[in-house]
Amino acid sequence: MFAQVHAAPDGAENLTVVVRYLLLVGDKRTRRTAGQVLHSVMDAQRAEELMRSYGEQLIERGRRRGLKQGLAEGLLRILAARGLLMDEQARQRVLACTDVATLEKWLDRALTATTLSEVLEDPAQ
Repeated sequence: MFAQVHAAPDGAENLTVVVRYLLLVGDKRTRRTAGQVLHSVMDAQRAEELMRSYGEQLIERGRRRGLKQGLAEGLLRILAARGLLMDEQARQRVLACTDVATLEKWLDRALTATTLSEVLEDPAQ
C-alpha cells in the first residue's frame, strides 16, 4: 500500500504526511516499522531526510516542554523564596500553564510583587 501511495502523482508528499503522522503518534514499534517501510519505498537519502526532520521535531518539542517546565518551577521557587506562598490551586495553575509568554510575564512580576495576585492576575481585569 505504501508503495502504491508513493507511486501516485503526489505520492511522495502524501506518503510523507502519513509517515510523519505514524512517527508522531505511534509507539516505538510503530515508529520502527514506519521507518522500515519508508526506506523500502523511497531512496535512502529522502528517507533519512524525513526521519531526521522527525527527530528534529521531537527535539524541539522536548526543548519547549523543558523550557515551560523550567519556567514554572523557577517561578514557584522565586515565589517561595520571596515568601509569596500559594495554595495548591494556584500552584497547579502555574504548573499546568503551557504558554511560555505567560510564564515569563509571571516570572517577571514575581521579582517585585508583594502579593500572589500581583503575579498571577491580569491587571486589566
